[in-house]
Amino acid sequence: MAYVVDFHNVSTAGLESSPVAEALAGLRANEARYFMNKYGHPFTVEPASESQDAVAYVHRILKEERGIEIAAKPLETSRFQVENIQWTYVFYEDGLEVNVMYAVDDPKKRAVGFKLSEGMEVPEALAGKFKFAKQKSKLAGTIRGSFFVMKGTY
Repeated sequence: MAYVVDFHNVSTAGLESSPVAEALAGLRANEARYFMNKYGHPFTVEPASESQDAVAYVHRILKEERGIEIAAKPLETSRFQVENIQWTYVFYEDGLEVNVMYAVDDPKKRAVGFKLSEGMEVPEALAGKFKFAKQKSKLAGTIRGSFFVMKGTY
């Protein structure tokens, strides 16, 4: 069942099985705040078990673009379009967030981003392949992030 993420009252609902549930909930709330403040768009998530198409889409891009296979269990997804950009998010049990930003009319604005919840290790699939920059968030603590630009069309 889909629901809008409340970034005022951060909840671990849907993320309880994660060893870093509080930090992952903060990361999810951080995304919700960004989309509400920048676009006036509510950030809605649904269980990954009910949105396997979104998980498959992200996994296909990771595999085809960089040969990456995420071992962690996907917990939730979000998929929507704001202006000319399609966004797809997958939140994983280990604390990883993967997001795909796909501009429908500009191949130069297509990228995959990774964000690591505070307290998690870099997943084996990403270790040594990316450098992670740190950013502070009131909702999520210290977020480590990286990205790559997509070359293919999806």
